[in-house]
Amino acid sequence: MKRDAGDIARLLEIMARLRDPATGCPWDVRQTFATIAPYTIEEAYEVADAIDRGDMGDLREELGDLLLQVVFHARMAEEQGAFAFADVVAAIADKLVRRHPHVFAGASVAGEEAQSREWEAIKRREREAAGDADDSALAGIARGMPEWQRATKLQARAARVGFDWPGPGPVIAKLHEEIEEARAEFAAVAASPEDAAAHARLEDELGDLLFVCANLARHARVDPGTALRRANAKFERRFRAMEAMARADGTPLEQLPLEAQDRYWIRAKAAERGES
Repeated sequence: MKRDAGDIARLLEIMARLRDPATGCPWDVRQTFATIAPYTIEEAYEVADAIDRGDMGDLREELGDLLLQVVFHARMAEEQGAFAFADVVAAIADKLVRRHPHVFAGASVAGEEAQSREWEAIKRREREAAGDADDSALAGIARGMPEWQRATKLQARAARVGFDWPGPGPVIAKLHEEIEEARAEFAAVAASPEDAAAHARLEDELGDLLFVCANLARHARVDPGTALRRANAKFERRFRAMEAMARADGTPLEQLPLEAQDRYWIRAKAAERGES
């Protein structure tokens, strides 16, 4: 079915009616940027999940939910006289044209890597034009994104000026080093459970460990968020299979000792792999 700009206009009208203080929905009316922000993040993850599952029907629905978040924020901004949805659309359209001179302005670019460097250079010039004096290679990396994603971006930016491991081997060696340091701090906490400083050191070492894991994923050209999402799905799938096996054998999983639970885990893994 053919769609046109009228669908966007209808969506904007629906949002305006929902936000009407006199006749709108009480829940929608009382929302603010801060209260809606968590839903915006959640919907972005729902889109990623639909993509990961290859479900086009769900992807269509989730993209609609994500678009609603944009419309919701734009409507609240319009009510404050800050900007409207049309301004959001115009801003991103202008940005795309500005940041792709090789497409829209006849400039030449020698491959994807050169294009990425030019993209960052354009962003840097934009920040300078806006009065941002931060000239660090790490400038402009948002603090509101998931920390695994920010870690990867920090590492990638540092790599552009040559501050990087030459390959995955040294990163794996560093990972082993961080594991040993974390092991030592776990021992310190076990020896002094009430020692707040020991807990702080353990937290610091675990942070280092996760940071190196993100770096290893970057060297593998693997998105750590995607990898962890798939690991979560795999764990959930196998754990649910364990529960079903235990129920079929007549004993709820929670009533079994760890050793017996582990046997079900092994069975669930084997069943998933098609092993007898």
